[in-house]
Amino acid sequence: MYEWLKFFHLAAAIVWMGGMALVILALRPVVIAQMAPPERLTLMAGVLSRFFNMVWVSVALILASGFWMLSMTDMKLAPRGWHAMSGLGVLMCLIFAHIWFAPFRRLKAAVSVSDWPAAGKALGQIHPMVLTNFALGWLAVLAVLVWR
Repeated sequence: MYEWLKFFHLAAAIVWMGGMALVILALRPVVIAQMAPPERLTLMAGVLSRFFNMVWVSVALILASGFWMLSMTDMKLAPRGWHAMSGLGVLMCLIFAHIWFAPFRRLKAAVSVSDWPAAGKALGQIHPMVLTNFALGWLAVLAVLVWR
């Protein structure tokens, strides 16, 4: 059972981290360089909508499997990396929830009425938070590997 929980935990984390890498390192720079704001903002709202739905599933799997695995051990004996990963993971989930309920909601609303300045502002607010989550995700991986 533990191996299955660990598999789902890692798979969900890979989907989330991989999606952030794709958007940050590949999609966003090309879209900015090659598309006008109306097309760029419409595309990014659509891509993020699909990706963020995947992130919600990932968040649910990560939290459920992570807490289940932690409940199967004595937390006093758990490696420091597990504690760090748990804290960083919860912080990442909270940041994502803020992205979803605040700037992403504004982005979708602005795109739906073709308010490109407001859409651009909302997308500009999302980017640094995604960068923060990407960095926190790598810190969580590092913590688990280093603090065994």
